[in-house]
Amino acid sequence: MNTFSNADLKALILPLFLEQLLEVLVGVADTFMVSYAGEAAVSGVSLVNMFNTVFIFLFSALAAGGAVVVSQYIGSRSRERGSLAAGQLVMVAMVFSVGAMVFSLVLNRSLLRLLFGEVEPDVMEACVTYLKISAYSYPAIAVYNAGAAIYRSMAKTRTTMYISLLANGINIAGNAVGVFLFHAGVAGVAYPSLIARSFAAVVIIVLCFRKRNEVCLNLKAIFQWKNEMVRRILRIAIPNGIENGLFQLVKVALSSITALFGTVQIAANGVAQSFWSVAALMGTALGLAFVTVIGQCMGARDTKAAEYYMRKLLKITFVMSVLWNGLILAATPLLLKGYALSEEAARLVVVLVLIHNVFNALFYPLSGALSNGLRAAGDVRFTMYVSIGSTIGCRVLFSVILGIFLGLGVIGVAFAMCLDWMLRAALFWHRFRSGKWKQFQVIEETESI
Repeated sequence: MNTFSNADLKALILPLFLEQLLEVLVGVADTFMVSYAGEAAVSGVSLVNMFNTVFIFLFSALAAGGAVVVSQYIGSRSRERGSLAAGQLVMVAMVFSVGAMVFSLVLNRSLLRLLFGEVEPDVMEACVTYLKISAYSYPAIAVYNAGAAIYRSMAKTRTTMYISLLANGINIAGNAVGVFLFHAGVAGVAYPSLIARSFAAVVIIVLCFRKRNEVCLNLKAIFQWKNEMVRRILRIAIPNGIENGLFQLVKVALSSITALFGTVQIAANGVAQSFWSVAALMGTALGLAFVTVIGQCMGARDTKAAEYYMRKLLKITFVMSVLWNGLILAATPLLLKGYALSEEAARLVVVLVLIHNVFNALFYPLSGALSNGLRAAGDVRFTMYVSIGSTIGCRVLFSVILGIFLGLGVIGVAFAMCLDWMLRAALFWHRFRSGKWKQFQVIEETESI
């Protein structure tokens, strides 16, 4: 049986969590510094980031598909095929991201007008500047995600944590210089991000060429197109990309619904979401661990080990999610003292965080982390169908019913989100118990010999 000791799991999970936490904290620091570049700069950066998020999620979906394939080859002890999969992942990431970069550079102003209408001229100029510079970083983001996925597949999460720490340090320092020293406005926060992302991409790819790795990159595997291997990666990546893309569209739609509820509720919801993002970190980080562990077990055709570690990781996820969500909930009233909110809005934030954290701790381990385990086994269509159906038929529908028709406002939208998690949790748990996820083959039987 494929074995991951408790020490192995700790070494895998802790850096994943710290890396996710670091990214959230850096995002907060970035927003703080951008605010000093002026309102037009803040507006431009926030609008363009909504556009950038679409590509970032697609790059992440592609990397996730590659991580599943590479993990399974590592489990099957097929170093040559694993290295080929890693090379093809990097190649596809480069091709796709360069296409996205060219698309954004050529059509930037037209796209921005289409998406955001007739915003103020200074805001539009800020948008154009930020998008042009951001677009040049698309290949770096995609290549870093690919390289990080390869390293995580080998359970070397400490390495990606250190790279993220250095890159985000460069980003924060660069923003401070660009905004406070050079007073460069939007460009002062865009160029440091480009430099930091390029640094991270170069470092991770150089490390992926190390011969002593369980899988390693080579130029031949990168600069060729193997239809069979590309299809194998995309078979996992495309459903994941569709699922994530739809989720982003739904978030935009729900923002429109939230805008109907008045200033107090809009403000409270915005602040609560920043607390939610931190509270959800534990489930997200442990979901990444499922991909590595379950992928390796399934690659070795060891379904007993896959089931054992699925259950073990679920128990860890439940315990850690309860503790982490409880900590964030307890800290919320204290942290809210630093916000300039009315008493009514502050009370509403506490209620929203309470709702989110209780349901996140109890149901997200099944609705989120477990779904990653099913994907790692190759059961991607089922997870996609459930996620799409639950998002539209539960989250959107009940946001309208509870939020608008029953007059619950943002509390109704929050409960609709929780109902979505509950439905997914029930369906994914049933799928896990049925054992149907064990029947999928991401790599061929003969390849593991």
